[in-house]
Amino acid sequence: MKKLALAGLMAATLTGCSSQEEPQVLNLYNWSEYMPQEVLDRFEEETGIQVVYTTYDSNEAMYARLKLLDDSGQYDLALPSTYYVNKMREEGLLEKINHEKLEGFEKLDPELTNLDIDPENQYSVPYLWGTTGLAYDANDVEGEEVTAWSDLWDEKYEGRVMLTNDMREVFHIGLRVLGYSGNSTDPEEIEAAYDKLTELMPAVRTFNSDAPRMPYLEGETDIGMIWNGEAVMGEEDMPSLEYVYPEEGIIVWLDSFVIPKNAENADAAHQFISFVMRPEISALISEDIGYATPNLAARELLSDEVANDRTSYPTPEDLTNAEFQKDVGDDAMQVYTKYWEMLKSGQ
Repeated sequence: MKKLALAGLMAATLTGCSSQEEPQVLNLYNWSEYMPQEVLDRFEEETGIQVVYTTYDSNEAMYARLKLLDDSGQYDLALPSTYYVNKMREEGLLEKINHEKLEGFEKLDPELTNLDIDPENQYSVPYLWGTTGLAYDANDVEGEEVTAWSDLWDEKYEGRVMLTNDMREVFHIGLRVLGYSGNSTDPEEIEAAYDKLTELMPAVRTFNSDAPRMPYLEGETDIGMIWNGEAVMGEEDMPSLEYVYPEEGIIVWLDSFVIPKNAENADAAHQFISFVMRPEISALISEDIGYATPNLAARELLSDEVANDRTSYPTPEDLTNAEFQKDVGDDAMQVYTKYWEMLKSGQ
């Protein structure tokens, strides 16, 4: 009888173990420091879905990895910038968004949805938008006021300049200084921008897209490029860090959620997007990392300090001459890549 009882207990225990479901996992591929830990913790606590957060430091790196993995389904969500959404959807690297599974999409700013990069948002959902502008440490940069991209070429800044590790952004400033569009597809204009940027290279101390505020905070650089949210976070530790909308025009971008092809947990991806679109969560994100939310309902919840901060939420005057990044096509991208590699290697 004891043996039978023990056998029954073991059988019940084994049955109970096998019936327990494996915890769900959401593999999120995102920029560094671009999702508050509080958001990840609250999502996991509410849904039981564990978020595995993996980072990249450029659109090019993100794109190359997703294209290399292709059918592996390793990632459930990624956040490419404006023009890469268009590129990736055209190349069949994305799953369609099931809008019936989303909650809160109607709260998004109509000026940031249904764009040419993704008509009807079949493949993407806006997450945050922002700008790439000039930054300088007012305690170390003396003389005339910094107002333009062209100021970076001043010889007094030699060895003190930081650029983002972003091919399109860096070429954008070279093109704009020369009077061209930052979305140029003309090989001669791109080459001219390369020539102009080679003149800047002796001044460049570092390229950084992991945390562009850090070279300023650590005293490595005094002037250069920065994302507006990084400037907001940097100002908390360095009040002398100034953010400038350059005269030639700011770079404007929109980062969006996409579901890579063959994602293993697309349902969890939809749940996470809906969670982030809750007004209180979108407001928390904007206030925590300094970028602008496309969620109109969330903007009503922002503190006056954040809502009126021109670094995060530029005025129409700040956006004079601004350009939204666009997909320039594969042919132009090959030209950009050629000169980018030459620029980075010192050729």
